[in-house]
Amino acid sequence: MGEFDNQLCLFDWKYRKMRNQIDSRILSGLNAEFVEENCSIFSALEGQFEEYMNKKRKEFDIPMITIGTEFQKKVWNTLKTIPYGKTESYLGLSKRLDNPKAVRAVASANGANAISILIPCHRIIGSNGSLGGYAGGLPTKQKLLDLESQMYFDWD
Repeated sequence: MGEFDNQLCLFDWKYRKMRNQIDSRILSGLNAEFVEENCSIFSALEGQFEEYMNKKRKEFDIPMITIGTEFQKKVWNTLKTIPYGKTESYLGLSKRLDNPKAVRAVASANGANAISILIPCHRIIGSNGSLGGYAGGLPTKQKLLDLESQMYFDWD
C-alpha cells in the first residue's frame, strides 16, 4: 500500500512479475521514495475493503493518483467504469477506448495497474471467457469475480 499527498498510489500484490517496474514507475513519477509509516488513508481503505469483501460495498471512494502514461491512465479510468459484478473482454475494453486494434496495449496497461481491485482490472477477461492473466494469480481473480457475481444484499 502506498499513499502520496493524501491519495492512494499503490494497492497491489506484493509478489508479482512486474513488482520492480511498477514500484520504479511510481517512485520516479512522483519523485518520491517509499517510507514505511501509517497514513490516515489506510484506515479508510481498510474499512472500505472489508465492506467490499463482505458484499456491503460495490464502489470505493478513496482518493487515488495513478502514475503512468496517458494511455495507461485512460485504460485505468475506463476500467473504473466497468460495474461491480460485470466483466469485459480486452477487446471490449479496447472498443470502449475507441481503439479496437489496441488489444495488446490495453492488456499491457491492464497488467501495469498499481491499484488493484479499486481499479478493477480483475473484471477483464478473454473474449472466449477465459480468465486471461492477473497479478494476484488466477485463483484470486476467480474468487473476486465469484464474490462480485453473487447476489448483493443491503442489510442496513
